[in-house]
Amino acid sequence: MTQAIEQRKPLTISISEEAVDHVSSFTEQAGKPSSNLRVSVKGGGCAGLTYVLDMVDEPLEGDKVIEEHGMKLFVDRKSYVFLAGTILEYSGGLNGKGFVFNNPNAKTTCGCGTSFGV
Repeated sequence: MTQAIEQRKPLTISISEEAVDHVSSFTEQAGKPSSNLRVSVKGGGCAGLTYVLDMVDEPLEGDKVIEEHGMKLFVDRKSYVFLAGTILEYSGGLNGKGFVFNNPNAKTTCGCGTSFGV
């Protein structure tokens, strides 16, 4: 029974401190330092679904609100189904800079990392 509990995916979305720092930098550069982050999924991309990030001030009705490292993430219900357990990180490595979605629900991903399939 304990093993089954340990194998369950967390039912939340996380954002790393480094990703929060980069989002904060972007919001300040855009002149919107109090903005938060909307994380969503839309159909498209080479693997079927595409990640979408937007700077927003307030959640929409029905959004799940997650706060971590001083940043609020807003996620609509439809997207949350595909994103539960995801960790949003920022990579500045040799393979390119940008946000990285570590999504345990993704069965396939594209080479660019912005598209996935379930």
